[in-house]
Amino acid sequence: MDQEEQARRSVEKLSRVPRVGAPPRSQRGWVGLVVLLIALVIVAWLAQGALKQYGLLPAQAPAAKPGDLPRGPAIGPAPVDPTEATPAPSAPTERARSVERTMQRDAENLSRRIDEQTK
Repeated sequence: MDQEEQARRSVEKLSRVPRVGAPPRSQRGWVGLVVLLIALVIVAWLAQGALKQYGLLPAQAPAAKPGDLPRGPAIGPAPVDPTEATPAPSAPTERARSVERTMQRDAENLSRRIDEQTK
């Protein structure tokens, strides 16, 4: 095609001409998408290893074989010990009341000991 023919063509015809070495329009974004997905998989794999190392993810236990017996003693419900301290209340107001009672009890005990020593 000579220069005169090329100059007479419309903009539509000129824009349809593929560039040399350019990939087809329908496949331009796929390569970038595949590269991003591969990078995402690598980052996720590295993050999983780091989280396991820091103890934020549980380490996987080895898979049990069909004939394996469980190791260690059988675990059952823990026996109830009446001398054990009661668990801390979960509501913030209950915890505050518990701390207040403990402080008052300790202050009374300290006051009694001081009075005993000064007599």
